[in-house]
Amino acid sequence: MSRQERLVVVCGLPGAGKTTVSREIAERIDAELLRTDVVREDVVPDPDYTPEETRRVYDELLDRAAAGVDERGVVVLDGTFRRKRLRAAAREVAADVGATFELVKVECSAEVVRERIAAREGDESDADFAVHELLAEEFEAVGTPDLRVDNSGDLPRTREQVAAHY
Repeated sequence: MSRQERLVVVCGLPGAGKTTVSREIAERIDAELLRTDVVREDVVPDPDYTPEETRRVYDELLDRAAAGVDERGVVVLDGTFRRKRLRAAAREVAADVGATFELVKVECSAEVVRERIAAREGDESDADFAVHELLAEEFEAVGTPDLRVDNSGDLPRTREQVAAHY
């Protein structure tokens, strides 16, 4: 039986719940999970969040994604992917390694994001609500994702939305 290679990109604003959704998807489809927040620590230990640093982080993330699909067959990427060109680059990586590409957009009300960011402890992400607001202005529209998850509610509701698709 041949395996079905997949590359799933989970995108959205900081604090929207991308990591929660990414972990749920990765667990359901037995995938390797790669997060920009973790890759950034490896690539730029003391980040200034410049465009060059962002390019380096996403280049490394996509290199690891290609290797992960080759090794494991299924990879989930967790990052803002706020630019269309970054989502297109991920789609191209999937095509290059013969994987199905899926795009998941995580959304959450600003009020809930503010509360969740304030309550964060021990997470690799260092984005605060001001970063969320800034990136909300810069986030380039996602056409029709394969799945849109509203993470404004509780965890069981988020899991239900993921389970309906995965």
